[in-house]
Amino acid sequence: MSWHPQYRSSKFRHVYGKAASKEKCYDCIPITRNVQDNHFCAVNLYFIAVVTECSGGGAFLVIPIHQTGKLDPHYPRICGHKGNVLDIKWNPFNDFVIASCSEDATVKIWDIPKHLMTRNITTPKKELLGHVRRVGLIEWHPTANNILFSSGYDYKIMIWNLDSKEAVISNPVKVLDVHRDVVLSMSFNTDGSLLATACRDRKIRLIDPRAGTVLQEASYKSHKANKVLFLGNMKKLFSTGTSRWNNRQIALWDQNDLSVPLLEEDLDGSSGLLFPFYDSDTHMLYVVGKGDGNIRYYEISPEKPYLNYLMEYRSHLPQKGIGIMPKRGLDVSSCEIFRFYKLIPTKNLIEPISMIVPRQSESYQEDIYPMTTGAQPALTAQEWLNGVNKGPVMVSLRPSSGGVSSLPQFPEPEPVVEISDLNQHQGEGEEILVDNLQKPSETADGSKQLKVEEKSLEKDQVCLANGFDMFERPPPKTESELLQVLYRQQDEIRRLHELVNQRDIYIKQLKLELRNLHMDTGRY
Repeated sequence: MSWHPQYRSSKFRHVYGKAASKEKCYDCIPITRNVQDNHFCAVNLYFIAVVTECSGGGAFLVIPIHQTGKLDPHYPRICGHKGNVLDIKWNPFNDFVIASCSEDATVKIWDIPKHLMTRNITTPKKELLGHVRRVGLIEWHPTANNILFSSGYDYKIMIWNLDSKEAVISNPVKVLDVHRDVVLSMSFNTDGSLLATACRDRKIRLIDPRAGTVLQEASYKSHKANKVLFLGNMKKLFSTGTSRWNNRQIALWDQNDLSVPLLEEDLDGSSGLLFPFYDSDTHMLYVVGKGDGNIRYYEISPEKPYLNYLMEYRSHLPQKGIGIMPKRGLDVSSCEIFRFYKLIPTKNLIEPISMIVPRQSESYQEDIYPMTTGAQPALTAQEWLNGVNKGPVMVSLRPSSGGVSSLPQFPEPEPVVEISDLNQHQGEGEEILVDNLQKPSETADGSKQLKVEEKSLEKDQVCLANGFDMFERPPPKTESELLQVLYRQQDEIRRLHELVNQRDIYIKQLKLELRNLHMDTGRY
């Protein structure tokens, strides 16, 4: 009899969820009340898009990722649909292109301006007309550029080639008519050669999208699947749904044999849907409950028991939808391995939740950040349609590698601000009194510190150009990299304004203290 250790060694055993502080959340967001079982939120390195509640058609917001806090109620929207927006997805290879689908049976492609939005956008870049009933799901191909899949309530999945120059596309390149009910979920394998679907008829199907044929079909009676997910290159599928007794249930399937699941597990008796998310870099699986505030996470292994429970993030605030940040946008300095954006309609709030590996070192942790999917397509649309398969283009998350479009880290300008603020106010009478109250030794030390800071500033100016370290990474060359610098500088300007306001308050406090001091000395 073989002996199996009770505890497994895992670097992710102590991963914990950390909710963002109030000032780093997105407040006053009119989150949609639609009952569709979708995420209603899409996130990339620059923007967070969320479906909103509105009258007279459908709309969604696109907010710069660093524009946290309260949102202006008159903030511009994307509002070109005639019916409620049901799903939104960012193009994985272009951070300024987003797709949306709606109850008006259309799919629209939108160009998001690279500057701040000043008015509503009503005209799409492209409009896809083919479905005869409302469109509930859209998915971008993971490796081929400009290939989009859409699924409607006409039970059809349509494949669109967006390389077409036409503004209105009426003919999809392929129609998959293999379902007998509404498709609830779609998921691609790593190279996009296979498509897994969960249907309302309780069946999970494995489809060759270019041939339009069903390769495997699961009709297991004890598990009604709502969402299905490919687990990277592990040749396995993961599904969430309900059991025969209407308990929330998860199941693991062999990709080559969908007759019986490898694993079944009942979670609880709640009625909300379960959204699964898989991180193929860390082999971690996250299960997010709709209608509750819990996020369960597991580690996937290729051998039994396959699914290893790690922990659960709990919150009393229920989530209606969820968005996830691409791996390229994570904060590697804090050992962040996943980030959720939780939609809380009861408070009109979007709350970021970071999943963090506790490490004491602040250096780059290479063992938890392997090569990950980048922002470059591996194939053109026509190459994929012709039968070519390629895995995603991989990049490193190391900040100095230059392979990932991470936000540039700017030097902290606080010492320079302090000097400039003091110089600004030295012309005022009461501020001169403050300087005169200092001891001679303090003044001498201050002048020495000023010289040291000036020298260090000159040295930084030699090594830094537009916030980039010339010895570690080149200056921005593309428009996308320049926009990253722009957004980062806007955050710096906002932070500096807050710093100046704090200095003004401090100056007023010093003035009051000086007045009190003069009044006290006058009495004696």
